[in-house]
Parts: sequence; C-alpha cells; structure tokens
Amino acid sequence: MDRAVTRPGARLVPAAWAGLAVGTAVLSAVLAGALYNMTLPTLLGIGITRAGTDVAGVACVGLALVGVLLPGSRATAGEADRVRVLVDRGLVALGGVWLVLALVGIVVRAADGYGRPVSTLTGPDVLAWATDLSAGRGALLTVACAAAVLACGVARLRDPEIVALRIVLVIALLGMLTPGVTGHASSSASHEVAVTTVALHVAAASLWVGGLGAILVLLGRRRGLLQSVLPRFSTLATFCLVTVTVSGVLTAQVRLGSWAALFLTAYGSLVIAKTVALGLLGVLGLLTRRRMAAGRMPVLRWAGAEVALMAVTLGLAAALSQAAP
Repeated sequence: MDRAVTRPGARLVPAAWAGLAVGTAVLSAVLAGALYNMTLPTLLGIGITRAGTDVAGVACVGLALVGVLLPGSRATAGEADRVRVLVDRGLVALGGVWLVLALVGIVVRAADGYGRPVSTLTGPDVLAWATDLSAGRGALLTVACAAAVLACGVARLRDPEIVALRIVLVIALLGMLTPGVTGHASSSASHEVAVTTVALHVAAASLWVGGLGAILVLLGRRRGLLQSVLPRFSTLATFCLVTVTVSGVLTAQVRLGSWAALFLTAYGSLVIAKTVALGLLGVLGLLTRRRMAAGRMPVLRWAGAEVALMAVTLGLAAALSQAAP
C-alpha cells in the first residue's frame, strides 16, 4: 500500500506557484506599459483577479483530470479512493476561490471600463458592464462554471456517484475557455480562426499545467499511483505542448498582424517571453520523459521546476489577455 509522506512546507508549494503566477502577471503588465492606461490600484486589481482566476480554474481542471486518470484496479482501489476524496475537497475549496475571484474580477474590470474607482460603482453599473459587453458576458459564464464546479464538489463529497469527474472536468474547461473566446479574440478581424485557436490554446494549457501540478501535489508521495498515472499524463502533455505551441503562434499572428509588431510592441515582447518559457517547458518535459523511459523514478524535482515555469507562463498569459497588440 502506498503511504503519503508530507514534507515540512510541502503544503505551501501550491501557494508559492500561485504567487509566482500572480506576481509575474502584475510585473509583466507594468513592464508592458499598462500604467499608462490605468491607475496602479486598478492594475493590481485586474492583475491579481485575472491571474488568480486562471490559477484557480487551472487547478480545478487539474484536480478533475487526476481523478479521471486514477487507475481502477483492485490493487490500488483503496488509495485511489482516498485521493478522489482529496480531489473532491480540493474542488470545493478551489471552486469557491475561483467563484469569489471571478466575481471580484467583474467589479474591478467594470471600474476599469468606466474609468472610475471601484468605490463609485453602483450595482446597475456593474450589471450593465457584465451584460452589455461580450467580455462581461464571458466573465458571467466563468462565474457560472466556477459555481457549478463548487456545487459538483459539494455533491461528490456526499455521494461520489452523483456527478462523474469527467463532467466536472468539462465544466472547469468551459470556465477557462469563456474569457478567451469572448475577449479580444471575439472582436478580431479573423474571428473564426482567432476563437478556435484561443480555445485550443487555453484548453491544452489548462490540462497540461493543471494536470502536472495536481499530480505533484496529490500523487507525489504515492509512488504506486504515480507510476500508473504519470506515463498516461505524459502522453497527454506531449499533445498539449504541441497544441499550445501551434495555437499560440496562430493567435499571435492574428492579433499582431505582422512580424514587425512582434519586436516593436509591448504585446510582442510578452509573446516573445511566453515563447521562450514554452521552449524551456518543452525541454524540461523531454528530459522528464527520458527519465521515465529509463525507469528513473521519481521525476518530482524536474516536474516541480516545470510547474514553477508553468506558473510564470500563466502570469504572462494573464498579462497578454489585458494587453493591446
């Protein structure tokens, strides 16, 4: 039987990843010149809520994915069931955080849209922004998905048979997709291409980042389950890496309009930084696969570095979503 051993400070690692993503988002936005268009409190509010909702949503996707990938054999049934309980508890906690941050994000983005401090907004102001604009409606859909993930987690804690984790995974993915496909991409000149590439990009990135992070947190000290889940996830991660890279290139091309803009705009600089991060992630992923193929387990240190770099990439993505090309 697998025994989970928790090292001192191990529970702080996910919080460190989240802080890294949020910090990268805010810093990248500042360096990209966001302060020219908004005040520092607004920048901080948007950066924290946007990156925070991304992290919480990706974490929910990862938790549900790990629950789906867990083996169903009798030899590991008891340990797998205990992990599924942790998955359900995590969905409740992170679904709640996702819901709160998404709601606060609507208020902060509405204030930015009106060019006014949050304290001067009224309920009708926020409602008008959330219902009249495509970005607002996308944010409301994210709120609905986060609420649904929270409700599913609560229901599964009572009876795991009520809602399948595959359904939770689909709902969490939808919650991650809506901001991208209703934001800049929806108003792009190449609407269909932009929406499709953004949807593929976000879905693949969420599965890849969330899955690896959840595997490290939940299965890192459960070697039997880790050896069963990690090879299957590695195959999925390879597909996700290819999808993220190709869709990212297409999305940048649609939004930038020319290769010159890649080097002459703040948005282009963020694209370059994200591309470098993706390249490093690909190298780390390849090294991890080689270690697995050679039977060199664990690969936790390599995977931990990969997730930290993924957190930076998430922060860059959050900054990109707010930047003008």
